[in-house]
Amino acid sequence: MTDVRIAGVGLTKFGSHPERTGRDLFAEAALAAREDAGVSRDDYEEIFYGNFMGELAEKQGHQGPVMAEAAGLDCPATRYEQACASAGVAFRQAVATIRSGAADVVLAGGMERMNNLGTAEVTQSLAIAADELFEVRAGVTFPGAYALMARAYFDAFGGDSEDLAHIAVKNHANAMQNDYAQFHREITVEDALESPVVADPLTLYDACPITDGASAVVLVSDDYAERHGLEAPVTVTGSGQGGDKAALQDRPHLARTPAATKAADAAYADAGIAPDDVDVAEVHDCFTIAEVLALESLGLYDHGEGVGTAARGETTRDGDLPVNLSGGLKAKGHPVGATGTAQIVEMTKLLRGDHGNSDAVPDARVGVTHNAGGTVASAVVHVLEVDR
Repeated sequence: MTDVRIAGVGLTKFGSHPERTGRDLFAEAALAAREDAGVSRDDYEEIFYGNFMGELAEKQGHQGPVMAEAAGLDCPATRYEQACASAGVAFRQAVATIRSGAADVVLAGGMERMNNLGTAEVTQSLAIAADELFEVRAGVTFPGAYALMARAYFDAFGGDSEDLAHIAVKNHANAMQNDYAQFHREITVEDALESPVVADPLTLYDACPITDGASAVVLVSDDYAERHGLEAPVTVTGSGQGGDKAALQDRPHLARTPAATKAADAAYADAGIAPDDVDVAEVHDCFTIAEVLALESLGLYDHGEGVGTAARGETTRDGDLPVNLSGGLKAKGHPVGATGTAQIVEMTKLLRGDHGNSDAVPDARVGVTHNAGGTVASAVVHVLEVDR
C-alpha cells in the first residue's frame, strides 16, 4: 500500500458570494491547488468532489463533469453527497484510490453556494440532511437539534452557556489570522451570551454562518512525489469513517457522537497513533456544542471533560492542544460541501508552516481533522503527519 502525500491545496475566501456561480468558486480553489502542487495537467487521473445542496441552490445536478471542466482537467469526476461531510468522504475516497494503486494523482475538493438563497430557504434546504419522516416533518431544524444535544450534555455532564461562549470567543480570535475566514472580528464572552437566542440554550454566536466557498487538495502517491521531485512534506497516514442513526430519537445518548468515535478509532489505528500523539486539531464546530462532542469522540478528552477546555485555555492558540486555529466552522465559515477538504487545507498549511497561525504550533507533527454530517450521523476523521 502506497503512502499518500498532499502536494497542493487551495481555498476561496469564505463568505457571501451570491453573485458568483458554484463552478466559478470551485475553479478558483482547484486552480490554486494545482498551482501549489506544480503537477502536470495531463497527470491528473480522477476528481473526487463533495457537494450537498447544488440541486436546490443552483438547480444543478450531475456536477462532477461540470466541476472537472471548471478545474481545467480532463478526467473522470465523481460527486459525493454526505451532508456536511460530503468533501470529507470525497477526500477519503481519493486517499483510498491512491493507496490501492489505481491512481497516482487525484484532485479532491468541494463547493457550496448558499447565499443566493434567503435564510428561510437555506434553513429548509439544510434540513433535508435530517430524517425527513421522523424529524423534518415535525419541524426539526439543525439549530433545534443541536440545542437538544447541548441540553442533554448539560444534564448528563454539567457545563453551561458560558463554557460554550468561550469556544466562540476562541474561534473568532483564531480567524483573525486566517485571510480566508468569513469573520475577522473578535468577540467577548459577554457578546456571545447577550446575542439573540437561536434555539435555547444556543445563541447567535454559538452557530456557524451561512457561507459560500470552495476548497481543493491535490493528492499524489509517495512514488510519484519522489519521481517528480515534489516538495510534499504532509502525508495522510490515517483515514476512518463512522455512521449512526439519522434521527436523534433513535439514539441511546444525545450527548455522545459514536459515529465520530468509530471514525477516530479507525483513523488512529490506520495511522498507528493514539489520541495523545495529536498536536493540533480541526473539528466540525457547526455549533459550539459540536466542538465539545468532537473533542470527546476523538478521545482527546473523556466524556464530560470537553466542555470547559476553551475556558481553561487548553484548546486556545496558546494551549496544550490548539483546536480550530483556522477559526473553525464558527468563524472561518461553513460552505457545507466544501468543509471537509477545507479542514485538510487548513491543517496542511498549519503543519507546513505557511498558515497565519502556524507559529502557534511550530513543532506540531501530527494533526487530526474531524468532519461530520447532520447531527453526526456521518463522520470522517483523517490523520495528517508532517516530515520534520
